[in-house]
Amino acid sequence: YAVGLEYDGTHYAGWQRQPFFAATIQEQLERALSQVAAHPVETTCAGRTDAGVHATAQVVHFDSHATRPLTAWVRGVNAHLPDGIAVLHAQAVAPDFHARFDACGRRYRYLLQSASVRSPLLVGRAGWTHYPLDVAAMRQAAALLIGEHDFSSFRAAECQAKSPMKTVYAIAFSGCPSLIKIDFHANAFLHHMVRNIVGALVYVGCGRLAVGEFAEMFAAQSRLTAPPTFMADGLYFTGVDYPEKWGIRQPEMPEWL
Repeated sequence: YAVGLEYDGTHYAGWQRQPFFAATIQEQLERALSQVAAHPVETTCAGRTDAGVHATAQVVHFDSHATRPLTAWVRGVNAHLPDGIAVLHAQAVAPDFHARFDACGRRYRYLLQSASVRSPLLVGRAGWTHYPLDVAAMRQAAALLIGEHDFSSFRAAECQAKSPMKTVYAIAFSGCPSLIKIDFHANAFLHHMVRNIVGALVYVGCGRLAVGEFAEMFAAQSRLTAPPTFMADGLYFTGVDYPEKWGIRQPEMPEWL
């Protein structure tokens, strides 16, 4: 089966189950699925989100020999999930479908507040900078990232990816000057890649880094020359691309985001 999952990652140590005691999205989902299936269930997701990161369209697959209606994998599972995590829909899929390895694209949105005072209503929901931002300069810098590149300058030290080479299809800006939406679409992302890019773009937007210096930093392929990782609060996993043959349901962006 494949399910679409939405969650608020604020109080979780990310998606992946941890070897030490820590609340994770995977742990909570597997516990709820196992309750409905009446046997242990293991899951695989399309994109492993970090601590504090949210999702509106995570895709997860699991195997079960239990005979259940699809509604049981939605309403039944949700009855066993804590507030902040919900299965949106479920579907039967081919036995060889793999949520992670069959994905050919992933999408994130970063919600960024630019205001002299941080809104308490956006804490945990949006990143924040007190600097006014030059979005035109940020767009110019972001355009340099489109295509296939070595993204080592935006790669966390603990990243386990085999290669820093990724292909960014698009980076788009929308919203308003006080609440900026930045959408990222790529074949895959390195650990902390989006948050590291946002941190560098904020430096460009507030004038601490010229576009030319951003280009040099990117070309250096080193985290040592890059601005710090930006906060997790505003990061949302918003979609996964799959070949049509799998028939995976593609949700639309929520109107509230």
